[in-house]
Amino acid sequence: MSLAINTTTPEGIVLAADSRQSYRNQKGVSRIGSDSASKLFLINNRIGVAVTGLAFLQENGIPKNISKFIEQFKREVEVEKLSVKEVADKLHFLFDKKLNWQEQLDKLPDQIKDNFTKQGLEIIEVKKEQYNVKFKIKDKAGNIKDGVGGIDGLVLFVAGYNSDGSHEVYNVYIPGETIKRRDSGQKGMEYGANWIGQTDVVSRIIKGWDPRILNSAFVNEAVKQKGQPEIEKQLNSLEYAINWGAMPLQDAVDFTVLAIQTTSAIQRFSDGIQADPGDIPGVGGPIDVLVLTPDGPKWVKQKELKIE
Repeated sequence: MSLAINTTTPEGIVLAADSRQSYRNQKGVSRIGSDSASKLFLINNRIGVAVTGLAFLQENGIPKNISKFIEQFKREVEVEKLSVKEVADKLHFLFDKKLNWQEQLDKLPDQIKDNFTKQGLEIIEVKKEQYNVKFKIKDKAGNIKDGVGGIDGLVLFVAGYNSDGSHEVYNVYIPGETIKRRDSGQKGMEYGANWIGQTDVVSRIIKGWDPRILNSAFVNEAVKQKGQPEIEKQLNSLEYAINWGAMPLQDAVDFTVLAIQTTSAIQRFSDGIQADPGDIPGVGGPIDVLVLTPDGPKWVKQKELKIE
């Protein structure tokens, strides 16, 4: 699953990602395939990209690393003059087409129905929406539960500087939309940190909670009474107060690396959470770190081929 982190400061933009590659084998069992995968890429001297999610995509019936498609994109597209938004849009178009997620989503309602039927659960409703499938079931104790199913996809960071010196950061969701996370021209969006992939550990550390808290019964009751936006607003008051706008570039590097190292360490000793046990330690291996500044890029750390 991976973890990639972006920290944007006045001095520059830091992108970091781990190197672990996991996959499901023919029996549907999750396995760690490699700790040498490349997930962080320099598109041109101003813009970087980090990738999490699927490790492989099919091409002519052969599974190929996501890195292959990024490198091919750099060769086949005139990337030098592109803006950050243009890189995000072009990568969204590329992977949206490669993933062919619409066909997978069409099959998902029947797969969900078949799975719950085999478990002996009563299916109340299964409804396909734009990017996922929502369902409602009744368990053997008579409790009604809501859930959401989706397909395995990709999430990318596209971050960097435009030719005029302004900076932007986008999240690219496939399936899904492209969402702006940072913008030097918009007050309140200039600086900060964002993360994609297996984000539960860093979310708990910095924000004080991770999204799975919304599945708990007492939070569900609060959501019904006050609405989810209000509950999330109150939960966000737990977030650590970090002055991203005053953070030196070295501190931004230290923060991104620490967050990935901590996630890897927690995954080593845990196996999911009590409410949802069973998980794969999807974050590990060397950490690649790329720094972008108005003066140009710098690889703080990048894997190289070697002999042990």
